[in-house]
Amino acid sequence: MRVREKGDRGVVQSVVLFLGVSVLSGALAAGLAIPFAGLAGYTTEKTHETLQDLPQELKTVPPARTSKIVAADGSLVAYLYEQNRQPIPLAKVNPIMRKAIVAIEDDRFYEHGALDAKGTLRAMLRNQSEGSVQQGGSSITQQYVKLSLIAKAKTPEEYQQATASTYQRKIAELRYAVAIEKEFSKDEILEKYLNLANFGDGAYGVEAAARHYFSTTAAKLTLPQAALLAGLVKNPTGYDPTNNAKRAKDRRDVVLRRMQELNVITAKQANDAIRTPVYDPKKVQEVPNGCASSKYPFYCEYVVSKLLENPAFGPDEKARSHYIKTAGITVKTSLEPKIQRAAEAAIKAKSKPTDTAVAAITMVQPGSGLIKGMAQSKPYGNGKNSTSTSYNYNVEKTYPGGYGGFQIGSTMKAFTIAAAIQQGIPLNYRINSPAQMFMGDLKFKTCTGTTRDPEYRPKNSTKAAGNLTMIQAAQASTNTYFLQLSQRTGLCSIATLAAKMGLKDAQNGQPLQQVISMTLGIDNVSPLMLSNAYATFAARGKYCKPLAVTAITSAAGKPIKTPGVDCEQVLAQPVADGVNRVLHEVMEPPGTGSKLKFGTSDLAGKTGTIQDNKAVWYSGYSSTLAAAAVVADASVPYTDLMRGHTLNGKDIADASGSGTAGPIWEAAMKAALRGTPETHFVPPSDKTVRGDVKNLPFVNGMSVQDATNRLQGEGFQVTVAPGTVDSEEAAGTVAYTTPRQRDGAPEGSLVTLHISNGSKSQNPPPPPNTPQPPNPPNTVKPPNIPQCPPWHPKYPNCGGGGR
Repeated sequence: MRVREKGDRGVVQSVVLFLGVSVLSGALAAGLAIPFAGLAGYTTEKTHETLQDLPQELKTVPPARTSKIVAADGSLVAYLYEQNRQPIPLAKVNPIMRKAIVAIEDDRFYEHGALDAKGTLRAMLRNQSEGSVQQGGSSITQQYVKLSLIAKAKTPEEYQQATASTYQRKIAELRYAVAIEKEFSKDEILEKYLNLANFGDGAYGVEAAARHYFSTTAAKLTLPQAALLAGLVKNPTGYDPTNNAKRAKDRRDVVLRRMQELNVITAKQANDAIRTPVYDPKKVQEVPNGCASSKYPFYCEYVVSKLLENPAFGPDEKARSHYIKTAGITVKTSLEPKIQRAAEAAIKAKSKPTDTAVAAITMVQPGSGLIKGMAQSKPYGNGKNSTSTSYNYNVEKTYPGGYGGFQIGSTMKAFTIAAAIQQGIPLNYRINSPAQMFMGDLKFKTCTGTTRDPEYRPKNSTKAAGNLTMIQAAQASTNTYFLQLSQRTGLCSIATLAAKMGLKDAQNGQPLQQVISMTLGIDNVSPLMLSNAYATFAARGKYCKPLAVTAITSAAGKPIKTPGVDCEQVLAQPVADGVNRVLHEVMEPPGTGSKLKFGTSDLAGKTGTIQDNKAVWYSGYSSTLAAAAVVADASVPYTDLMRGHTLNGKDIADASGSGTAGPIWEAAMKAALRGTPETHFVPPSDKTVRGDVKNLPFVNGMSVQDATNRLQGEGFQVTVAPGTVDSEEAAGTVAYTTPRQRDGAPEGSLVTLHISNGSKSQNPPPPPNTPQPPNPPNTVKPPNIPQCPPWHPKYPNCGGGGR
């Protein structure tokens, strides 16, 4: 049989005495709400047994507090909270605030234990004489217990139990109050109470209340301010000065008079405080909550989506969301305000919210994946009008609000370039690339076999055509060159590289499609994905996962585990150096990006369009910053040529990657890089540029015989091209060779001599009856033996003009 402790018996007697006095005195008016009928037949023994069934201590949860997201420099991005609260130690609460709350809620707080029957009876009599509730009936400890039970409630049922008007609840609160009084000092209880209490208008805790109503801190509260806050806890909504200033003042003045009665303040102090305006509306400080109130709402939502993926915050998304909004964590992000301002300014200067086309740009740091800036032309909103949207045009559809990208277009050619260099194809590799060609008889290797389109007749979107090198084709974005190049590298290698660099379909997360037009860019990608992929080239082949959250600290300042910089070398450095050279030349004359070049640092980039220019891109980088800008019709199906759409308030006449999206990229990058050190790319190796080649001797201007002898002496085969060409060399001499002397050629490969007709020569032509020299001995006759690529023996007699 359980032995009853003397202390327990004393508690029970106190509880029963308290309940009896409360009921018989009509303590309902004092706020106890204990039904008289419920106590019928409820004996001391029965009460004691009920108390013994209750837990011996109150297990509280930390009070919900405000979390915040900050930029890389510590500036605010957003507050996140369920209750706006900033807990502080009691030492940081002005003593006048402590006195005010004790005076009006529990003036014998420091004298009694958990139960104060005398105080409750006095409060009841005072309230009855006033005709309304003027003083609290429950002790501060009891109030803290009730607030704690409400804070613990996770379900509607638990909340109902914590607030039910029943004697069982009241007895439980009393029992818990006894336990609290045994565990904590009075000051500790008061501190917990002041940090937990609701002060109205979304302010929880005395610090948040001081900041909200008076733009001050709890340590600097004045007497009238403290009195107002002390009066609020009884009815946070009813006494809220922003709701009803007169009612709030009346309640404040009650607190002041009570403080005077208790000799906490003098009559003069009370009268002076009463004459003070209850509050200044201009000083009310709203605390914005959530990403919708952020300066960077789209970026903020992306950050929150990444937080919700972190298992450190809970087992599921609901639990993580609750934790994020109640734990008082500080989330440091990668956002660089200077770069963000540059992105926003570029968007603002080159587009308008009222445009029917949308513009977006993301900026990423190579070598880390840190997302430094993210901006778009449509502002954040519910999308009920044409000038706002809830879509984030910079991220994938897998994230809340993510639009799901736009067709990548010719920016995809960069990955074909990388795959070609990786396979040993040099930058000077030439392919005959006509304005339009039939490719229906070609098979393209995929990761699962081959694919072809028997009706495929691609054409170039620019005028450049002919026997082009990789650099020349990139400068003009020549479709027929890159289609033939992709046929030779195989689509699988391109798809594999792109996947390693983070590219996938931004609509559904699936791998890019391996179809014959893959190199022209048929899948949807987001600006974030593309800028980060191009950042891999800038980082010499090091791919880093996009990173927005760099550090998380708890309310106590301790670090919380979060994914950090995660990088992998996916491309050999010499290969990346080769890509950088090709894309750098795109920004040099006559490249499509040459007009976007600025400053003295090395820049690289690539234009991107989709068929008929329905979406246009410019993606480029320095060695320290990468960005991808897009302008597109955001209403699928796309409008042909974006005709009928507007950008920056004007009709779009001729959309292009360099002329439409390029200026946004240029303006953002120029501002972001202003004041930073000059940087340069690592030059590619000679082998990357020319392949595994031997230097060709210079034979221009020589006779055919002399040139042949010289080349054969170096180990090359020689043939003479039929006909003659315009040249400054004397007629009948060598005008130039294929491959060019500057490009070199593999040892033993075929060199074609092109003979000058002397049309541009200042030297006299040979006599008219002079016979043309025959093919020298040991030369290869010219008929229909095209030049093989000077990079690999895999394609003997394949022809440099493509297949």
